[in-house]
Amino acid sequence: MRRSCVGIVAAIMATATACSGQGGGGGGGIAALPSDPAKVSGEITVLTNRTDQLADGTLKKYAAEFRKVYPGVKVTFEGLTDYEGETKIRMNTDNYGDVLLIPNSLSVKQYPTFFAPLGKAGELSAKFDYTDHATVDDQVYGLADIGVANGFVYNKAVWAKAGVDDWPTTPAEFVADLEKIKERTGATPYYTNYKDGWPLTNWTNAIGSPTCDADSYDSLAATDKPWSQGSDLYTIDKLLYTIVDEKLAEADPTTTNWEDSKARIGTGEVASMWLGSWAISQMQAAAKAAGKNPDDIGFMPFPQQTDGKFCSVLRPDYQYAVNVHSDKKSAARAWIDWYITQSGHSAAEGSISSVKGTPLPATLKAFSDNDVNTIPQNQDDVVRVNAIDKASEIGITAQDYRQKLVDVARGAADGDMESFFDDLNGKWAEARQGVGG
Repeated sequence: MRRSCVGIVAAIMATATACSGQGGGGGGGIAALPSDPAKVSGEITVLTNRTDQLADGTLKKYAAEFRKVYPGVKVTFEGLTDYEGETKIRMNTDNYGDVLLIPNSLSVKQYPTFFAPLGKAGELSAKFDYTDHATVDDQVYGLADIGVANGFVYNKAVWAKAGVDDWPTTPAEFVADLEKIKERTGATPYYTNYKDGWPLTNWTNAIGSPTCDADSYDSLAATDKPWSQGSDLYTIDKLLYTIVDEKLAEADPTTTNWEDSKARIGTGEVASMWLGSWAISQMQAAAKAAGKNPDDIGFMPFPQQTDGKFCSVLRPDYQYAVNVHSDKKSAARAWIDWYITQSGHSAAEGSISSVKGTPLPATLKAFSDNDVNTIPQNQDDVVRVNAIDKASEIGITAQDYRQKLVDVARGAADGDMESFFDDLNGKWAEARQGVGG
């Protein structure tokens, strides 16, 4: 094993400066896109969370197509079931693949420590969306695999059986519709995916949708009480709390299973889940595999309107980066660029391409037909928000605090919604003062 730059997992979450600029195995330097494919060679390891595509051979097919363009490069994939947890451990060493998806728990200011720069912001932002989410000092350290709209993946046939044909326009109406589903269909109205944890983090991606405010995430840096009535976080987390409190979710969240949940919503055993639009095609495939109609899988926005219209935040999904310690940076960068721009995977999966100017996919036709406003989730002040969040030990992009929220709502932890929110506000205010409120 090569020398470890960071000694403990907790250090990854700290302000990482001690190793900044050190190159590890292959030295530092920019991971520029090679101009001549024939001159690029080597074997690279790509860490992936798509264990399903690893198992069914999809990734192997992409690698074979890539090798037609870059004949000297061999791509090997390593699938991680608990991607976030396993990657954080791997990043204690230099050995975390040549290409990887940037873990959500890493703050932007840490990117130069762990990843090689891919190019200047001005140049890459002209070709790709979402580069601002991975830019430090005018250098881009990650390119989004795809863009994601956020909403509820739902089984339209189940909702229709319950007598609900229109999208709910308020959180209260959404809860009432779930009550109808419970009473009239026997399906589990909502599925938390509590045990896997990471699906709960997607609720943070709703910030901006309730108020239709692209700057809502940045505004977290300017408030002592993010969980106050009328705020996005209050509205979002109150809805999740209410769903669980009213027993409209699975009976025992500690037994949920992500892979099983796809089949359950496909067959109508589960009615809805809050996820990114990337999940639509996976749920449709699960429905088809179960002998059900994939067209039963729909996608609806957060149940709140501004000026009579729904709003859905568009933001990047995982961003691909090159390990700063890799000694195959050119090959690694070649894979990232080819996969995003030439593989066709985003279209095949009904996802939003991060390449500028690409229209919304057919999976989001309902959004287009119903004039859903799609807005960005601006993160110009993300470094400060991250600093406050880290100091508060809440972890708004991690799963723990929403697992705790679910525990309180189901009676497995002390307190109620208001006491839970008061505690979060207190921690946030104290942290904000500590970082120079």
